[in-house]
Amino acid sequence: MSDVASSYGLWFFAALNAAIFILFAFSFFKPQTSRDWRSFGAFSAFLVALFSEMYGFPLTIYLLSGWLQTNYPGVDWFAHDSGHLPEMIFGWQANPHFGPFHLLSFALIGGGFWMISAAWPVLYRAQRKGELATTGLYARVRHPQYTGFVLVLTGFLVQWPTLLTLAMYPLLIWMYARLARTEERETRERFGTVFEDYARHVPAFFPALRSEPQQAH
Repeated sequence: MSDVASSYGLWFFAALNAAIFILFAFSFFKPQTSRDWRSFGAFSAFLVALFSEMYGFPLTIYLLSGWLQTNYPGVDWFAHDSGHLPEMIFGWQANPHFGPFHLLSFALIGGGFWMISAAWPVLYRAQRKGELATTGLYARVRHPQYTGFVLVLTGFLVQWPTLLTLAMYPLLIWMYARLARTEERETRERFGTVFEDYARHVPAFFPALRSEPQQAH
């Protein structure tokens, strides 16, 4: 078994990676309201928990070490690359950074950040004009930024699952769904039938393959 201290305990890298991704998301999301800060804060907490285990202390590996070593005796579970649990468990023999789960995670993370960044200017312009955002990604899904956050969280979870992030994930999904319902209630009160018509044609979280163009009001 390799020296655990050489693979983990890298708290500088844990803090650096968490800061990079949090600032990257902040540059796209630009939280303004207390609701925005709550959703962004929960997203940030997930990243801190993730990178703390990825580089700092492998709590999940320690807790599952008995089961992992019994069922997968050929794997050094305290080597850093072994934290990519899906690749290890499914027997990926090459570098896990090029494994199918890791590549899938990159696609999900990239797609999520793209949705967040593409949705923000549309929402910002609509808010400046006092209109309902119905163009761009908002013509396909009513909450593209929340969908983007969920894609990013899912991507990180696929890449490096931990017990803590697995526990946080459904709570974050519930929180985003609740925030979305609150936003829609307020938007419905403000825009009335305009929003009702928009909501009938555009799904909440999963983009429609086809949707009728929505006109801004």
